[in-house]
Amino acid sequence: MAPHAATTPWSQTPEGLSLRIYLQPRAARNRVVGLRGDAIKITLTAPPIEGRANMALVAFLSRFLKLPRSAVALESGTKSRGKRVRIITPDPTLIIHQLEQHLSQS
Repeated sequence: MAPHAATTPWSQTPEGLSLRIYLQPRAARNRVVGLRGDAIKITLTAPPIEGRANMALVAFLSRFLKLPRSAVALESGTKSRGKRVRIITPDPTLIIHQLEQHLSQS
């Protein structure tokens, strides 16, 4: 089921989207798991050492959303599992549609 508007883990910004992410580092594989509270849960194999998990998150999201790496940036949460990621895109509705489709299948 797609998330309701009141509980979506994203918000539109003037430059695109802001995503709330719950990151689980040192997982068995890289994937979007689904929702965890008001955030998108993502597991990554990278360890949370020297910013490796944060760099892996940016790379993973750019591939997952089919965006250039420069369009994805960590806004906050460098030292915690709860993160906020900025997505720069001229068409945020396309990204929202991709996320809704994937989350409804999770």
